[in-house]
Amino acid sequence: MFKLAFFVPPSHVEQVKAAVFAAGGGRIGAYDSCAWQVLGQGQFRPLGGSQPFIGQSGVVEQVEEWRVELVVDDALVGPVVAALKASHPYETPAYEVWQLADF
Repeated sequence: MFKLAFFVPPSHVEQVKAAVFAAGGGRIGAYDSCAWQVLGQGQFRPLGGSQPFIGQSGVVEQVEEWRVELVVDDALVGPVVAALKASHPYETPAYEVWQLADF
């Protein structure tokens, strides 16, 4: 089992969650669409050659973003991350994947 965490603007949080759930993320036992999320503030500066969804090249931008965490079965990590990238509005979405220990 893996844990996936990603950061997404409020305008797209439900769209991206729906895509990762449809790809098989967020399943725990006899439950699906399981996730935890918290609203925070992200920061970035688009560099030359970027095409930012929010902000402008060379200017530091601070925006509201949701951090969403969910579990993913080993066999589904690739398809779930692909669904995240395909549905996310950012040119380069920020995400983390951790392998979980089973005791």
